[in-house]
Amino acid sequence: MTVEIGMQVPDFELKANNGEVVNLSNFRGTNIVLYFYPKDMTPGCTTEACDFRDQIQQFTEVDAVILGVSPDPVDRHQKFVEKYGLPFLLLADIEHQLADIFGVWKLKKNFGKEYMGIERSTFIIDKEGKLVKEWRNVKVKGHVDEALTYIREQLS
Repeated sequence: MTVEIGMQVPDFELKANNGEVVNLSNFRGTNIVLYFYPKDMTPGCTTEACDFRDQIQQFTEVDAVILGVSPDPVDRHQKFVEKYGLPFLLLADIEHQLADIFGVWKLKKNFGKEYMGIERSTFIIDKEGKLVKEWRNVKVKGHVDEALTYIREQLS
């Protein structure tokens, strides 16, 4: 089952770059920006992560936490965090269990080759754990501003 707007997001358990196990329920009472990206250290994913990093204070001011999710393992996430000074957790969804819940594990095409991968997407989960906004097939430029504006206008 894919979670849809207005639905309660099922609790999940994934390991984060810092080695801790993270559950959605850990963040109850806080707005969550859950963003899925294809791969650590790639140009678009680095730009997106750094855009979130550069606005972390503004997200904190609207009581929002940022969680990045990709199929990369914990050690690769930690290298990504260290290299770019990312001040938020990256979750290792190696078996794409969370990606399946959000319907972002998709058949993709690149240079005529088909493969399964993450469709860059962002989801806003409110303080009660309900999905309130989604952006699918995200274009990186300007996206972080869009997410921040939504939280400011709708959830603050």
